Amino acid sequence: MRNTAVAMLTSVACFVAGLFVSGCSGRTSSRDGRPSIERDSIYRVTLEGESCPFASKAEYGVFVPGSAKRIRGVLVLQHGCTMEQFGITRPYDLQYQEFARKWDLAVLETALYGDCFLWRDPQSGTAEALFSVLSLVASKSGHPELEGAPFLLFGHSGGGYWTLGMLRDYPERIIALVAYSAAFDPQWDYPAEAAEVPVLLRHAGPEDAPFAACEATARNTFARLRLMDAPACIAFTEGQNHNFSYLRYMAIPFYESAMKQRLPKGKSMVLRSLNPKKTWLGDPGTLELSKESRFEGDAVGLCRFADKATARNWKEYVTTGTLSDKTPPSAPFGLKVEKTDTSLVLTWDARVDVESGIARFNIFKNNTLVGTVPAEGPYQTFDTNGDNTYPLHPAELRFVIQGTDARSVGVEAVNRFGSVSKRTICKELPSS
Repeated sequence: MRNTAVAMLTSVACFVAGLFVSGCSGRTSSRDGRPSIERDSIYRVTLEGESCPFASKAEYGVFVPGSAKRIRGVLVLQHGCTMEQFGITRPYDLQYQEFARKWDLAVLETALYGDCFLWRDPQSGTAEALFSVLSLVASKSGHPELEGAPFLLFGHSGGGYWTLGMLRDYPERIIALVAYSAAFDPQWDYPAEAAEVPVLLRHAGPEDAPFAACEATARNTFARLRLMDAPACIAFTEGQNHNFSYLRYMAIPFYESAMKQRLPKGKSMVLRSLNPKKTWLGDPGTLELSKESRFEGDAVGLCRFADKATARNWKEYVTTGTLSDKTPPSAPFGLKVEKTDTSLVLTWDARVDVESGIARFNIFKNNTLVGTVPAEGPYQTFDTNGDNTYPLHPAELRFVIQGTDARSVGVEAVNRFGSVSKRTICKELPSS
C-alpha cells in the first residue's frame, strides 16, 4: 500500500527536462481487500526553458495504479497562485490513490513556478504541456489510453480559473469539474458542450480573497452555466475563507456520482450525458431539494445535481462546511506476528478509506489498547489551506508489543472522522 514505485528517465523527449520512475514495486491493496502484487507507479516530469513559456519551471506528478487494466480517466489537481511552494504531494496521497484504484484513474498534480497570471489560462501553453506529459506517461506506463482519457478537474484559486478555462476549451473531455475559490471572474462564454459537465463552484463569501473576485467568479459562472441548463451547483461555506475548506470530502463523491453516469461504455471514448430521470435541484438560499422531473417552475437559479446523493451531500456541505464519513473503514488484513525474546512484532496491511482516509491504527493486546500507529499525529492527512498531502511518506505499518505473554493481539483502522473498523485479531501467536 505504501511502497509505490517512482519512475525516472532523463531526456526522453525534447520538451522534458526530466522524467523519473525508480524504486521497488510494493504490495498494494486489491479491490477485494486481499494483497496484490501489481506495481503502482508515480511518474515525475519537469519542464523548463523554451518548453515552458508559462512558468520558470513546471513539475508534474502522475500516479498510475498497477491494478488498472485500462485507465478510464485522469484526476487533474491544479494548485492556486503561490501554492506551488508545496511541490508535488498529492500523487503520494493514499486516499487519492485508493480513489484511483477504485475507478481505474490516474492522478496528476502540477507545480507551476512563477507568475500565475502567465499560466492561469490553458491557452498560455499549460493545456498543451498537460497533454504532452500525459502522452509521455502513456507511452512509458504501458497505458496508451491515458493520452486521450477524460478529466476530473480540481482547481484552487488561480487554478480554479484554469479549470474554467479548460471547460471553455475542452468541455468534451471533462467528466466533472470542481472549482475551489476560483478567482479573477472570467468573462468568457462557454460552448454548448459545457452544458453536459457537472460543475461544483465553492466560495467563502465576500471575504474570499476580494481582490481576486472569487465570490463573483462563483456566482457569475454559476449563472452562466445554469442559463445553459448545465448541471452546475454553487456552494457557499460560511465561516471558512479563500484557502480554508474541507472540499475534498465533497469533491470525491461528487466525482463518483458523475462517473457513474458519464464514463463511456465499452470501447467508446465519448462521455455520456446525465440521466434526466436521476437529476435533482437545490435552492442555494433555502437549501430545499427536489427531484428535477417533479419540479414545476423556473429552475434557472437553482443548483442542478447528477443525483439525489449529490444533492444531499451538497446540503450537508453548505450547512456544516464539511461532509462527514458515516461508514467505517475496512478492517486491516494480512496481520502477522513475529516473536522475539522480549517482544511481539506486528505487521499488517490495510485499504485506505476512500471517503476520508486513515487517521491512525489502534493496537490491542489481550483486548486492551496498548498503542497507536503513528504514536503521534495523523497517519496521513491534508492541509485545509490548499489540499496538500502530509506526511508524504506515512509511518510503517509495524508495532512492537513489549513482552511475549499476550493471549491475543489486534489492529483497528480509524478514519479521519473517528469511525473504527472491525478489529483484526490474531489469537494463534507464535510459540518461538
